[in-house]
Amino acid sequence: MAAISFDPRVNLQMRKNSHGVISEEIEGLIRVYRDGRIERPPIVPNVPRNVAPVDDVTAKDVVIDKFTNLWARIYVTKRSGILPLLVYFHGGGFCVASAAWICYHEFLANLASKAGCIIVSVNYRLAPENRLPTAYEDGIKTLMWVKQQTLNCSPEHNWWFSRCNFSSLFLAGDSAGANIAYNMATRLGSSNNPDCMIIKPLCLKGIILIQPFFGGEARTLSEKNMAQPANSALTLSASDTYWLLSLPLGSTRDHPCCNPLANGASKLRDQRFPATMVCISEMDILKDRNLEFCAALVNAGKRVEKMIYKGVGHAFQVLLNSHLSQIRVQEMVSHLNAFIHR
Repeated sequence: MAAISFDPRVNLQMRKNSHGVISEEIEGLIRVYRDGRIERPPIVPNVPRNVAPVDDVTAKDVVIDKFTNLWARIYVTKRSGILPLLVYFHGGGFCVASAAWICYHEFLANLASKAGCIIVSVNYRLAPENRLPTAYEDGIKTLMWVKQQTLNCSPEHNWWFSRCNFSSLFLAGDSAGANIAYNMATRLGSSNNPDCMIIKPLCLKGIILIQPFFGGEARTLSEKNMAQPANSALTLSASDTYWLLSLPLGSTRDHPCCNPLANGASKLRDQRFPATMVCISEMDILKDRNLEFCAALVNAGKRVEKMIYKGVGHAFQVLLNSHLSQIRVQEMVSHLNAFIHR
């Protein structure tokens, strides 16, 4: 898989072509102007679904809601048998990235092959045009669409849903995508929310949270002290900007979408949660927040598997910017395979 790195020429070209007063910016990724215009430079190439990173996986794009441009890329391995279904949400601080980014295309094709599962990679709507909870709503809509395909037995989608074990459904994602997977699981696990019934016959077996993007007004030690390289995927200032652009207007970082442990957030003990895997990077500014989250789940009586990846930072599994990252990706895929097929 190809390494992803920031090309300063992209940002220079964007600056030359830009006019107006900038209100918020994450260099190289997104620029928001005071007049409402938004620029996202092509820092990572999009690839069509027929680019084949691995030989034994087929990928196709499907439209879920043409009115909101909600779509997904589905990965089907040639491995025989009925396989678990993994619904995946990409990272990007809710504001950038795509299911078509080459780094996600390669990572998920490899995961489908090595872990033996069907993957639906969701291209949800982005902030600030569509602030939270829009991404969560797109996730629920995707599950409803998957359910509808199982009930309709549509010949158009037989190529993938005929291979799925719908009683073995996993919600997964990295960074902001892990936040989406978690918040969807809380909706599905709430006794006061009808969503938990309307996805049947789908059965949620587990959730996989890779470097989940959470925050809070109070800083953790890793947020304050973890030194980040110049090409880090997530700095503290970038994290703050992502939250500013994605949370409901006027919200603080203790909003439940951001901080699941804040006062006013749903009580974890009252949630019906499936088995949960949390993947944490040792060099990530989110490390301590992720560890606190795992401890809170355990204290609430939930089943949690915590995996810590040494010597790598946020989003290492898609950035692949070192030899060590590639080794850790192999470890992660092995761990995910074991969790999915347990």
